[in-house]
Amino acid sequence: MNQIIFVAGGAGFVGANLVPRLLEEGAVVVVADNFCRGLRDALPHHERLHVIEADLADRAATAQAFEQAAALGPLKEVWHLAANSDIPAGVEDSDVDFKDTFRTTFELLRAMRAHGVKHFHFASSSAVYGDLGNQPLHEGLGPLLPISNYGAMKLASEAQASAAAESFLERVNLFRFPNVVGVPATHGVILDFINKLARTPDNLVVLGDGTQQKAYLHVSDLVNAMLMVRARNDSRKVELVNIGPTDEGITVRRIAEMVVARVAPTATLSFGQGNKGWVGDVPKFTYLTDKMQAYGWQPSVSSAGAVERAIDEIARQQGH
Repeated sequence: MNQIIFVAGGAGFVGANLVPRLLEEGAVVVVADNFCRGLRDALPHHERLHVIEADLADRAATAQAFEQAAALGPLKEVWHLAANSDIPAGVEDSDVDFKDTFRTTFELLRAMRAHGVKHFHFASSSAVYGDLGNQPLHEGLGPLLPISNYGAMKLASEAQASAAAESFLERVNLFRFPNVVGVPATHGVILDFINKLARTPDNLVVLGDGTQQKAYLHVSDLVNAMLMVRARNDSRKVELVNIGPTDEGITVRRIAEMVVARVAPTATLSFGQGNKGWVGDVPKFTYLTDKMQAYGWQPSVSSAGAVERAIDEIARQQGH
C-alpha cells in the first residue's frame, strides 16, 4: 500500500511547486488547503493527487482531513506550508497570524500524534530573526526577537514542532528562507508592482525610499533545497537550516526599475520616505547559508537572477 504525503497549504505558491516533485517520486499526495490564496488550477491533474478543502486552523476540520488522507493509506509525513503570507495584514490584526500560521501548526501536530505520523517539514522564515541590522543571520543566533506577528508565529511554530520532537516525532525539518519568487505568484513585491502598473501605467509608487535590500530565492531552488535536506540520513532529529542565495540581495529600487523595464518602460518611479515599506518590515539583512552549502547545495541563480526570472514569469502570468 502506498504511503501518503500530506501537504498543508499545498495549493499555495510553494506547494504548487513542491507537489509535482513529490508526485514524481511516485507518492500519493493529499493537499489540504482553505484556498484563501491557494489555487486549485495551480495543482496538476494526477491520479495520485487528492485535494481536500479544509481550514486547518479548525480542530474538527483538521481531524476530518487526516481521516480522509488515512483512508488512502498509511500517512508517511506532513509538509506544513499553510500560513498567512500577508505581513501587513497580520500587523493590522494579530489574529490573522495566530490563526493561519500558529493555530494550523498546533492542530497539524495534534492530528499527526493521533495518527502516528513521525516526520514533519515546516516552511519557516527569515522573519524569525527580527531586525538585527548588519548582523549576518545564521542558525546559531539568539535570542530571536521578531518584529512582526508573522515572524513571531513562525518562531512559535518552530518551538511547538521542537517540543513535539521531544515527545512523539522522529524527524523535524525547519526551513528558514527569505523572500521567495516565481509562479504561481499570489503575493509579493513583484506582483504588487505589476498590478500597480496595470492600474497606473505611467507611474509606479514604491513604499519606502527604495533602499530596502533583501535576499531573494527562486522557488525552484527552494524546493530543491528542501528535498535535499529531507533526503539526508545523518541529520539531527530537529534540523534547522537557512535556505537562500549566497549574495547580499537586491534593493527594492532595483526591483522596481526591472519591473518597469519589463512591463511599462515609459513609467516613472515615485518613492516614499524611510527605509521600511510597512510596520514589521526588515529593511536590510545579510543571510548566511553556510550550512546548506556544506551539504552541497547552491542556488542556481543570485538574488538579482531570481528576481529577473520571476519578473518575466509573473508578467506572463498577469498577461504581459
